[in-house]
This record gives sequence, C-alpha cells and structure tokens, in this order.
Amino acid sequence: MILLQTAGLTRRYAGLVAVDAVDMDIPAGGIHAVIGPNGAGKTTLFNLISGVVPPSAGTIRFAGSAVTSLLPHERARLGIARTFQNIRVFGAMTVLENVLTGLHAHLSATLPEIVARLGRFRREERAAVDRAKDALALVGLSARADARAAALSYGDQRRLEIARAMVAEPRLLLLDEPAAGMNPAETEALAALVRRIRGFGTTVLLVEHDMGFVMDLSDTVTVLNFGRRIFQGTPAEVRREPAVIEAYLGPKVAERLARREAATRAG
Repeated sequence: MILLQTAGLTRRYAGLVAVDAVDMDIPAGGIHAVIGPNGAGKTTLFNLISGVVPPSAGTIRFAGSAVTSLLPHERARLGIARTFQNIRVFGAMTVLENVLTGLHAHLSATLPEIVARLGRFRREERAAVDRAKDALALVGLSARADARAAALSYGDQRRLEIARAMVAEPRLLLLDEPAAGMNPAETEALAALVRRIRGFGTTVLLVEHDMGFVMDLSDTVTVLNFGRRIFQGTPAEVRREPAVIEAYLGPKVAERLARREAATRAG
C-alpha cells in the first residue's frame, strides 16, 4: 500500500525553484530517507508534505485522499506528524507539558468545557497525560517528565521532539535531520528508536546527512539535487548510482559505504 504520494510537487520562491516536479511514492510501514546536498530542497519537501508551505504546483495524497489544500493541523489529525531541523521545544515548560502540546489538534473539548473543567475535558485531559507518559517511555525520558525542557541535553531534546510527534500515534512520522549534532552513541540509540517506531506500524520519512545512519536504517532512499528527484532505490542501489555519486556522495564516500556494507554482511 502506498501511504504517501506526491505528483509533480513544486515550490517556487520568485526565481528560485526549491522543489521541482517531485514524484515520490512512500509505501506504508517502512523507513524512507530523502538525501541530497545542502539546498537540494529536502526541508522544503517536508514543509510541503506537512502543510507548512503550500505548493506552487502538484498534488499530495495521503492514505488515498488528497491533502494538498489541507492546513497543518488538518493533516495532523489525519496522521502526519513531524520534527524540525532546528530544535523547537518550549524551554520553560516541563518535558511532559511539551509532549502534551503534540495532542492539541486531536482534542475535542470546547472552550467553555475547558474553562469550566467539565467532565469531557477532564476525561480527555487524563487520557492525554497517559498518552504523553507512554510517549516519554518510548523515547526513554520517563524519569525526566517533570524537568524543564531547557535542562535537557541536546540529544534528549531531540528525543523529546520525537515523543511530542509520536504522542498522537501518527501513521507517518517526518524526521528532519534527527541525528544532527549527536555523538555516535546517541546516533546508535536514535537508530534503535526509529526501528521501534517502525515496529509499531508507523511509516518513517527522514532527511539526514549521516550516510552511515541512512544506509543502515532505510528501506528506500530518494535523492534530490537542485530540487529535482534524480534517483530512488534501495541504499545499495543509491550508493552505486553514478548520478548520486557525482551530485552528492562523491567516490570516497561511496567506497566507504561499500566497505561498510561488505563488513556488515561478513559480520
């Protein structure tokens, strides 16, 4: 089943074409990566899929339905969640409170019910706290639930963002450079977390520059260059593709990835 499909997806900024007629099919249940050099249009593609910016042309379908004209909160209700390239946590709020903000688009209590703390709101509030605690357990932050978010380490703030995205139990999770700034141990732990998320049935679409992380983790990879899709295939196919080597990887990185793959098979 194809969960996410883009057709001719384009975003223009005056004379700059940031995303140029990108066609992409993302199957349900896997881990798919988008890679390419800086300025290739990767984050803009994420912004289009999540509704942060509207497309100049093209269409987006999610779970068989057109979502091109939907607002971000409407897409969130359908099951699309994301993190951002730059960490966006509310530093003065607790870790638990940060995760609860990920449910704002999914609560149904009216303003009068919230102000008067009527029964439906109290039931929703209890359920939301339980879900937030489950999301923190997923990312290993249960013990820090009452800490201020600003007190977390960089890696823990990244995990907090993932918990906030996962609290609504999305069908599609967009991760924008989740391993950026992480040390090797944190990156390894992140890979294990992403695999756990996939194991729950959540489809993961990620942008990342750490090619070892991408090649070890992804089922399929889309490569962008100057806003255009230049290749899509398995990690092994991507590292051997001449157009990808020329535009992004370079021969030394491609050779290193080949050695890494051979060592993994031998081990």
